[in-house]
Amino acid sequence: MKINRLKVLLVEKDKTNKWLAERLGKSDVTISRWCSNEVQPSIETLVQIAELLNIDIKELLNSTK
Repeated sequence: MKINRLKVLLVEKDKTNKWLAERLGKSDVTISRWCSNEVQPSIETLVQIAELLNIDIKELLNSTK
């Protein structure tokens, strides 16, 4: 089950995993695991990602409807 839409949003915003990793102080591997939905970032980190991508945090999450 895909919980976050990070991979799609990075593509839409023309940003790379490396770009996000550098801004969050995380490794490329961590970002890759988030993008593949292998693991999920914390709520605090999702807020940071939303701010960096200039989007509403809701856009990062797949609807459960």
